This record gives sequence, C-alpha cells and structure tokens, in this order.
Amino acid sequence: MNMTLRLWFLALGAALTTSACGTTASDATDTTLISSNAIPASAATAPAAYSDVTIPTGTSLPLALTSGIASDTSALEDAVSAELTRAITINGREVLPAGTRLTGFVTAVDDSNRVKGRASIAFRFTSLHAADTQYDVQSAVLSRQAPATKGEDAAKIGIGAGAGAVIGGILGGKDGAATGAVVGGGAGTGVVLATKGREVRLGPGADVTTQLEAPLTIRVSIS
Repeated sequence: MNMTLRLWFLALGAALTTSACGTTASDATDTTLISSNAIPASAATAPAAYSDVTIPTGTSLPLALTSGIASDTSALEDAVSAELTRAITINGREVLPAGTRLTGFVTAVDDSNRVKGRASIAFRFTSLHAADTQYDVQSAVLSRQAPATKGEDAAKIGIGAGAGAVIGGILGGKDGAATGAVVGGGAGTGVVLATKGREVRLGPGADVTTQLEAPLTIRVSIS
C-alpha cells in the first residue's frame, strides 16, 4: 500500500512539473510576440508643430482674378475670387504661398448711362484660404472707373455739325449752310446723349493689388 501511494505521488509530481514547464514556455512565447509587435518610441509619429505669424496692416497682396466682373453685368454682392501671384514672406519666411485663394464680393457698381457716360465697379476681399483653413480678411476696397469719352463726344458733335453745314449749303446757299450747321450740331449732340459710354470689365487673369487694413494672423507649419 505504501509503495502504491509513493508511486502515485511520484506520478502526480511529474505531471505537475510537465504542466509548469508548458505554462512557462507558453508565457515566454506570448511575451516574445508582444515584444515583436510593440512600436519603438523612436518610430512613433511626432505631432505636427505650428506657430502663429502675423502679417501686418498695409501689406500689399498682388492678385490675379479667377472670376470675371463687369459694370454692365455684375450686381451688388456678386462673388469675386482671386489668387496670390507671388508668395508673402515675413522676416524671410514664407507664410502665404503663391496661389493662395481669396474670395470677396462686389461692393458697388454703376453701368454707363446716357447722361454721365462713366461706368464704375468696386469690390473687396473678405476671406483667405490657406492650408485647408479659412481666415477672415479686412482688405482695402478696389475700384475701377471707365475712361472719359469727352474727346470722342466732341468728335461726334463735330461730325454732326459738318454734315449739317454741307446739307444746308446744298439746300439754300450761304444762309442755308449756317442753318444747317446749327441743326447738324444739335443732331450730333443728340447722338452723344443717346450713346452709352464704355463699361468696366475685368476678366479672369486681370492683375489687381489690394492692401490689408488690419493685421492677419496665419498658423504656419514648422518644418
């Protein structure tokens, strides 16, 4: 009986030893797997670093329009867009690359009419889009006015008067010529008053330059 118990205890001890060894091996394997899947601290992606840079009041922004506007087709608050034609740098550091987009709207518009004959249009930019971020911008109003046509108007009146003099001379000699000149002059003036002046038209690609009327702070990536 004692011999049987001894053998039983020996068998139980061997089984426990085998189980303990197996568990140790499994734990070691698991530890190895976990270690191999761990990401070294040096390989982790560092968060992007940024700094705020302020573009001062009065900075010029050279632009090229990317949308067209015109005194005879645009209306108040119509959208206007443009992009920088060169980069803006502060202390030798580029803060706005060429191609940065600005948007705004028409602030005033007058087409040419039959009395004044001078068309005009005004617009400004209120938003700037850089690095997927939109910034509010306070820029100066830009305005354009059609050129005066006084010289052309005088020529039209002169032509009308000359034509009247020729017609008057044919009809009634010297006195008729004087009368015809007055009639012709009146007709020429009528032509001027009935003809609209030039319009202001700025198409895509037109160069314009505005200035900041307030500081603009931009978040710039630190490379």
